[in-house]
Amino acid sequence: MTVITDKLGRPLRDLRISVIDRCNFRCTYCMPREIFGRDFAFMPKEELLSFEEIEKIAGLFIELGVKKIRLTGGEPLLRRDLDVLIQKLTAIEGLEDIGLTTNGSLLAAHAEKLKAAGLHRVNVSLDALNDEVFKSINDSNVGTKRILKGIQQAKECGLDVKVNMVVKKGMNDTEVIPMAEYFKEQGISLRFIEFMDVGQSNGWNFSHVITKKEIFAELSRHFDLEPVEPAYFGEVAKRYRYKGTNTEVGFITSVSESFCSACTRARMAADGSMYNCLFAENGFNFRDMLRSGKTEEEIKEKITDIWSMRSDRYSDERTAETVRNKKKIEMSYIGG
Repeated sequence: MTVITDKLGRPLRDLRISVIDRCNFRCTYCMPREIFGRDFAFMPKEELLSFEEIEKIAGLFIELGVKKIRLTGGEPLLRRDLDVLIQKLTAIEGLEDIGLTTNGSLLAAHAEKLKAAGLHRVNVSLDALNDEVFKSINDSNVGTKRILKGIQQAKECGLDVKVNMVVKKGMNDTEVIPMAEYFKEQGISLRFIEFMDVGQSNGWNFSHVITKKEIFAELSRHFDLEPVEPAYFGEVAKRYRYKGTNTEVGFITSVSESFCSACTRARMAADGSMYNCLFAENGFNFRDMLRSGKTEEEIKEKITDIWSMRSDRYSDERTAETVRNKKKIEMSYIGG
């Protein structure tokens, strides 16, 4: 197996594949309704990579060192027969882990067949327990009961479940302790994500950010936490354990404590465009290569060229000017 590294010596280990750009939520920090409204033009079906195309490109990435795949969106469970794709991917030799990131609204109905298809883990986005707060964030009138039911169903099926909570000042900062208490009780790992300047439409500025340091200080007033060693090179979350338990909380600290130096992730958008960074401006479209009859060697050579030229470290370099002036692809298009 070929192992490729970028200009900063970072290996290619993780591939995030967005399977659809549509979502049934209109979260205010991701797909605000005033931009992603009724008339917004999403990708037509023929522009999306087919399952066979995803299987092929994933296999080539795995030959180049990828060990983990995570399926994202949009909301990936809106893509029909997703379990069929998971079955195809888990059959690829060399893949060690496959996960899914979802808003959880459709999870209860799909968890069992996802697990049966070979899915290992699921990350569920949930930004509040309070129904009123949650509905104000997702702007889709979906309450927490539906998401919690999906989480429970996934756990009962034997999937490894983590919950992701984006914390934004004035939006849901009052929910930090209720969320921690609830998921500690459930024995489910909770990840606090600093509000990030992804894309052009979420109205980000630093005054909205609640840092890991601030959240940790608040948690420490209620819980006794101890640090957990990273499980592997490139692990993004800074992890802690509630003392006396095996239950963890983690922090995704892109704003306050950059992890660019150990980033091993490539991202594939739903139309087959590869991006080297969540905050990227431009990608390279592999759909055209797949559909024009390029050989596997030619495609692998292109992936190698793109990764070996990679020098992205946006979070290290973030300034007020880059936030204001850098044109970034939307998170709903590239996947989280």
